Amino acid sequence: MGTSVAPGITPAEALLLLKEGNFRFINNMLINKDLLTAVSETKDEQLPYAAILSCMDSRTSAELVFDQGVGDIFSIRIAGNVVTDGILGSLEYATAVAGSKLILVLGHTNCGAIKGACDHVKLGHITSLLDLVEPAIQQCNPKFDEHNSKNKEYVLAVTRENIRNSIDQILKRSPIIKELVDKGSVGIEPAIYDVATGKVSFTF
Repeated sequence: MGTSVAPGITPAEALLLLKEGNFRFINNMLINKDLLTAVSETKDEQLPYAAILSCMDSRTSAELVFDQGVGDIFSIRIAGNVVTDGILGSLEYATAVAGSKLILVLGHTNCGAIKGACDHVKLGHITSLLDLVEPAIQQCNPKFDEHNSKNKEYVLAVTRENIRNSIDQILKRSPIIKELVDKGSVGIEPAIYDVATGKVSFTF
C-alpha cells in the first residue's frame, strides 16, 4: 500500500486509511497481503503515509491493529507513548524527510507504563521514563480521590491526558513538525486502543 499511496495522500486521507484498517481488524476482514512481494517492492524506497507513536505493549502492534503491510507506516514504540529526543528525531525523519502525512499518538487501555507511573514505580531507567507521565498524573489528581493503579477510571483518565500531553510536547519541542502541521502538510491526531475489544477510538 505504502509505495502507491503516500506521494499524493492528504493528512485526512491518511487518517481515514487507519480508521478503515482498524474497522477491518475488529471485524476480522483483514486484507490478504503478499508480504514477500511488498518486501521486494520496497527494497529501494519506502513511502509510509503515517507515523504512529505507540506504546511498546505486546498487544498493540500498529501494523496489526490498523491492518497495514510492509512499507505502509512508521511504527515508533516506547513505553507509555511518551516523547523523548529520540522520538522527536524519529517523527521529524518520518514527516520532513520520508514524507509521512500523519502523526498518530496511540495510547491504550490497561497500560502497564501508565499504571506504573500512577503507582510511582522506581526501578532503574524505568524511573526516568515513567516520570514523563507525571504531568498527566498531576492534571488528573484533583478529579479523583484514589490515585493509584487500582482505580481504573483514574488510570484511563491519566492515559487520555498523557496522549494529549504527548501531542503538545511534539508541537512545542519540534519547530520542524509544528511548521508542517501549521501549513496543513502533516496532521497530528490522538487515539486510544482498547485491549479488550481491538477498537481504536479517535475521539475521547
